[in-house]
Amino acid sequence: MNSYTKHLKFNIPARMGFKNITPQVEEALRESGIREGLCLVNAMHITASVFINDDESGLHEDYKVWLEGLAPFDASPKRYSHNRTGEDNADAHMKRQIMGREVVVAVTNGKLDFGPWEQIFYGEFDGKREKRVLIKIIGA
Repeated sequence: MNSYTKHLKFNIPARMGFKNITPQVEEALRESGIREGLCLVNAMHITASVFINDDESGLHEDYKVWLEGLAPFDASPKRYSHNRTGEDNADAHMKRQIMGREVVVAVTNGKLDFGPWEQIFYGEFDGKREKRVLIKIIGA
């Protein structure tokens, strides 16, 4: 069994945003030389997410509205206990919890084995600073 590791870095200029990272993950898979196995992609920060869904702008806007309704941004310490510690990003932690930390995709014949319309996304909920994503590919 072989393994390959690559880190991606992102700095999303908005507080919340989504970026299709499928091309970077496919590039890492090509670099790995692995033909059969598994590809793990995970956010390395507790206010960011990696998830799989359709690359459709209306859906991404719906996510933003939905997530903001579930955990609205409020930097004051009144709404969230976490913000009483000097932080202002309690909502970002909750949004990440909903959207998830990582995805695992099967690798078959040297390709990511997706269903129809599936793409890998980086989700940012406390942007404006650099954050990392880990790609770990194992197999043969």
